[in-house]
Amino acid sequence: MIRAILIRDIALLLGGGRRGGAILPVLFFLAVAMLYPFGVGPDAQLLARTGGGVVWVAALLAAILPLDRLIEPDLEAGVFDQLALRGLAEEWTCAIRIVAHWLTFAIPLMLATPIAAVLLGLSGEQLLILELGLLAGTPGLAALGVAVAAVTAGLRGGAALAGLLILPLAVPLLIFGAGSLLPGGDGGIALTAAASLVLVALAPFAAGASIRAARE
Repeated sequence: MIRAILIRDIALLLGGGRRGGAILPVLFFLAVAMLYPFGVGPDAQLLARTGGGVVWVAALLAAILPLDRLIEPDLEAGVFDQLALRGLAEEWTCAIRIVAHWLTFAIPLMLATPIAAVLLGLSGEQLLILELGLLAGTPGLAALGVAVAAVTAGLRGGAALAGLLILPLAVPLLIFGAGSLLPGGDGGIALTAAASLVLVALAPFAAGASIRAARE
């Protein structure tokens, strides 16, 4: 049953229709990386020094785009109610949704990161650290997205509110992830992974409680 739900969630988040648009965050991510050099000029040293942070900011902003598709459509359609009647707790449903969201959002973003690195003039070593940082941090970003989407589901202006909520909550991931690229930032990836692990552990419970509260 869990496998079937995961496959369904992946198909819905990747595919077309109301939830479609997995490609949109990637295009937004690349657009930010492409436009940044136009804003600061062609200084290669400046781009190499600041490019890693720009990639992290672009990833964070791209994470906002799918928020309104993560929880609200299924909440309106009663999918969570049906799964609860079949004995699957909301926490499990949300944990599966986090995995599906990570697979459809973070993996394409990581595949696009080498293109962004070229646009920003990052070295091979910086790209490797960047990919490792994204690998460690994007599960937390996906968990945060599902939790915030559940908290704001059904609220008027919920999509805008979700965007405002996720930005400050993701600041630790941004600080540790971007910090891993700085000189002496050797522990940045480990701290990013630790923050990400905490978010992944807590998010299903927060999202599940929010869905039950919305039902009542």
